[in-house]
Amino acid sequence: MRIRLFFLFISTIILFPSITLSTDPKILRPIVLGQSCALSGPAKNLGLEMRAGLLAAFSQINEHGGIRGREIILISRDDGYEPDRAVKNTNSLIYDDQVFALIGAVGTPTSKAVAPIINDSRIPFFAPFTGAEFLRNPFQKYVINVRASYFQEMEKLASYLIDQRKVSKIACFYQNDSYGYAGLKGIEIALAKRGMKLVSKGSYERNTVAVMGGLKDICKGKPEAIVLVGAYSACAEFIKLSKNKNGSGVIYCNISFVGTESLQEVLGGYGEDVIVSQVVPSPYDVEIPLIQGFLKAMKKYQHDSAISFTSLEGYIAGTLFGKIALAVKGEFTRKRFVATLESVESFDLGGVVLQFGPDDHQGMDEIYLTKIYPVIEKLHDDL
Repeated sequence: MRIRLFFLFISTIILFPSITLSTDPKILRPIVLGQSCALSGPAKNLGLEMRAGLLAAFSQINEHGGIRGREIILISRDDGYEPDRAVKNTNSLIYDDQVFALIGAVGTPTSKAVAPIINDSRIPFFAPFTGAEFLRNPFQKYVINVRASYFQEMEKLASYLIDQRKVSKIACFYQNDSYGYAGLKGIEIALAKRGMKLVSKGSYERNTVAVMGGLKDICKGKPEAIVLVGAYSACAEFIKLSKNKNGSGVIYCNISFVGTESLQEVLGGYGEDVIVSQVVPSPYDVEIPLIQGFLKAMKKYQHDSAISFTSLEGYIAGTLFGKIALAVKGEFTRKRFVATLESVESFDLGGVVLQFGPDDHQGMDEIYLTKIYPVIEKLHDDL
């Protein structure tokens, strides 16, 4: 039975407590992976799209023989983008479901909450959907990042705003938690390199759209550009209210976690002058062989799910996991999986190359800038 039938829906909110694995030595045991992410709440599109990309990649791998005959199975549990639920899910995935690795976690606050569990259990924490610095510095043996960091995204946005658009007054609107603080620190570092400071800043609470207080604080500085560090629902609400209050002329910049397509959909006609930094190529750039494979896999295995930067990131993560797993020599263990990641010079997924090393567990560094109105397109500024 193909995995696209088997996961109906192994990765929904209601899950059986464990997987029964065959004791017949002639039947190869599947490789079971676990994911805790938002499948409900204001950030649910991020989790749903990340999961869809992973499932498309795993279905594609399984149809072509899996990992030397072993299927990859994904168990996803809903944490609603709340740290306490992520901790509960992670413990259950590790100790009840006995997953080989955790993959595709969504969010900085949730990842921060489970980090001690990861380090204690020495289980791979693979391709979390966050660019938080604490997952990069200090170096952690079992944390494997696919995407560039938020600091890198903020450096790119600062360069664009200051060097290209000649903006001098920049503000920051951020989520009041570890995600927001990571982005806030990133833009402050990027501005400090240029002898500048934020003219104002404001915040809101996670999983809400209560942005009015933050908007009032931002407006005090009369910024020319506002960098937003939040999820799509709150950022869209902020941009709409800000444009109604201040009119046109302000540039709004978001980092990749916002969920580009969801932000565009909620903004509608308010999307003009809204920029989003990306850590993966355009999901529609069919000149890249990886994107061709992604679109075919999504159409075949996840046809009801969104084609987006987020689902592409999930597909890249799933495809990369398969590449590393196939390269492992001898017994397939967590230790050998990580050692293989570190020893192979590079992993070419089809026009997208990821590089790792013994002290480097971040595969990609490229940042792309896009604008979302009236359609999502790459900015042609070479920065």
